[in-house]
Amino acid sequence: MSAGAARRAAQAGDGLRVLTVTNRWPSPTHHGGIFVKHLVEALRRQGHTVDVELVAQGRGKLDYALAAPRVRAAVRAAGYDVVHVHYGLSAPAAALVTDLPRVVSLYGSDINVWWQRWITKLSTRGFAAAIYVSRRLAATAGDSGGIVIPNGVDFGQFVPGDRGAVRAALGIRPDDRAVLFGASPSRAVKGWDLFGAVVDELKSRGMRAVPMVLSEPGQPTSGVVAKLDAADLLLFTSRRGSEGSPTVVKEAVAMGLPIVSVDVGDVAELLSDVEPSAVVPFPERKDESAARRELVNRLAEEAVSVLRKQSRANGRQTCARLDLDAVAARVVAVYRDVLRQ
Repeated sequence: MSAGAARRAAQAGDGLRVLTVTNRWPSPTHHGGIFVKHLVEALRRQGHTVDVELVAQGRGKLDYALAAPRVRAAVRAAGYDVVHVHYGLSAPAAALVTDLPRVVSLYGSDINVWWQRWITKLSTRGFAAAIYVSRRLAATAGDSGGIVIPNGVDFGQFVPGDRGAVRAALGIRPDDRAVLFGASPSRAVKGWDLFGAVVDELKSRGMRAVPMVLSEPGQPTSGVVAKLDAADLLLFTSRRGSEGSPTVVKEAVAMGLPIVSVDVGDVAELLSDVEPSAVVPFPERKDESAARRELVNRLAEEAVSVLRKQSRANGRQTCARLDLDAVAARVVAVYRDVLRQ
């Protein structure tokens, strides 16, 4: 089949051939980009052919400058319909691809960090479409009318189970209130210090708060599901401006885990109909120490309110749009739209 005939078939609704280009892909020691992998797997389940070209990761940062000829050669060899770049820093790798549509997904730091935003802006000129994981991110990029598709979660994998059995297996007593930190404490941007301060405040208010850490080297997805099932609350404390559409919040939503979060990324939008849960804005104070005390107190107040209810949240019912297969279908609709143009 000629390239033109293949593209007409793709436009008509047959399976697409997609080259995914990304600088983040999970490995046994690295969980970055797990949502990219999950999207690729969902697209494959829906009958599309998706290959992955990894940039920089495992090759060193110099590969950001060297990857473009390799990506161009892959496109020439395989006859793809669309190139989908994930993360703005990966966009230069697709610079030599000019004879078929390029789509970019933007996730957070590639827009929120000023120097990455400029690389993203310069490198994505000529791209057919940009997908943002949150409306806030699109607005920060100056593209308030842009396409917004949050990362999806596999609702078939993140399913609530026997909480009593899981809590017992993890050593959580019935009267403990397990408060979950949704990342690795070593990632400063995730706010482990703020998390710890809020947990201490909860204890000072008489709550039997027991901190839990979600991330663990080599942990299978089943371990993540178990911790989300066992916890009483996800306390999300990322730094201001550090998130696009945090995956762990959506995983908690799928598991019915109540959430108390600072106002980052699209968390306020995601949790607008989720009960019990709460989103706390960052205080607008010039005195940083006073602002921090206020933030700790407000997060603790909301956490106490949620924990005292001792109930699961309704997020699984109210956020079905976040199911991975539904998200993949929306991404495919973008592919078909740019192929029609």
